[in-house]
Amino acid sequence: MSLRVKLAILADAAKYDVSCASSGSRRQSVPGGLGNTQSMGICHSFTPDGRCVSLLKILLTNHCIYDCQYCVNRSSSDVPRARFTVAEVVHLALEFYRRNYIEGLFLSSGIIQNVDYTMEQLVAVARTLRLEHQYNGYIHLKTIPGASDELVAEAGQYADRLSANIELPTQADLRKLAPEKSLEQVHGAMGVIRERLEENRSERRKKSEIKPPPFAPAGQSTQMIVGATPTPDAVILSTASSLYGKQKLRRVYYSAFSPIPHADDRLPVERPPLLREHRLYQADWLMRFYGFDARELTTAAQPDLPLDIDPKLAWALRNRSSFPVDVNRAPKHALLRVPGIGARNVDRILSLRRLHRICLDDLARLRVVMRKARPFVIAADHNPAVLSLDADDLLDRVAPRDRQMELFATAETSRTGEI
Repeated sequence: MSLRVKLAILADAAKYDVSCASSGSRRQSVPGGLGNTQSMGICHSFTPDGRCVSLLKILLTNHCIYDCQYCVNRSSSDVPRARFTVAEVVHLALEFYRRNYIEGLFLSSGIIQNVDYTMEQLVAVARTLRLEHQYNGYIHLKTIPGASDELVAEAGQYADRLSANIELPTQADLRKLAPEKSLEQVHGAMGVIRERLEENRSERRKKSEIKPPPFAPAGQSTQMIVGATPTPDAVILSTASSLYGKQKLRRVYYSAFSPIPHADDRLPVERPPLLREHRLYQADWLMRFYGFDARELTTAAQPDLPLDIDPKLAWALRNRSSFPVDVNRAPKHALLRVPGIGARNVDRILSLRRLHRICLDDLARLRVVMRKARPFVIAADHNPAVLSLDADDLLDRVAPRDRQMELFATAETSRTGEI
């Protein structure tokens, strides 16, 4: 099989793994070396399904001894199979980099022979790039749950980011669709990475002339598939919150389930709406940067996030007694909960109000989403008491039902990160 055919098969097979962002590393170039994770950043391209890909994103092989029913590369699937050698992956990464097609490598793999053998192959690619070719660009390696601690530790010496995919949010989901996998194994792999990260940071903080090399400086991430099982958003967010707290993950990625050919009867025949994936990312952002607890974002009566409005606005409408918030006097944590005001604008408001009292025009100049924020704030020239937060038409005023407006608002939120 030619290298071109292998690349077509194994690049396509890797598109379902979305946990491949390239931020957070500071690996400097060295004299005579190749690449740098800082100077030019990571270049981006777009796949046919609309996802943004910033790296040479491939599998070492799509052969797999596991039979995970949600995976197109499962052992019982009849997809074309291919396998790269270590030398072939190294050659592709270097040649693509020299042609300015990529700025980094994302490498995962199906499980072949056993987990340690597979992990050895992944580590060999990174080791060869770093030591033999002095490659200093970005490398993201997929950690194989169940691999030996020594191999995981070695992977972190060469990779900028490591990730162990949890895939499904509960053990019951895994038992149903991926019986060879367990949350215990995944948490074990994450725990090894977390411990090594903490040890490395502690050693590098010591006042010493010789500091150890960084260990996975961009941290670790994971991915959860959404919609392959009936598990509600409340459980998904609870699992993500636990991973952030216990395993100190840098990111949790959410991937809407994509129906695959000849799928098991237990899988849905249609993919969940992509808007659900988007709402989960918004909720994740609220947990990480806005001080929200996972339990606040859904209710027992409605365990899934609403699709028609963003989760911050949904929370505000359920907790109207917390509003209006005075932008000239309220503490930071209260401002962060106002719909339409993002985390960066909260910091700007706190700085600006030291100089003068803030009016609605000031908020508009900061590009606050006024349609959302106006009913929930008090400004120097605005008191929404006359609007009545209990009015029946409040939802229509802050989130018009016009579908085109909703899509525009979703696109704007994705671009700015302001919720």
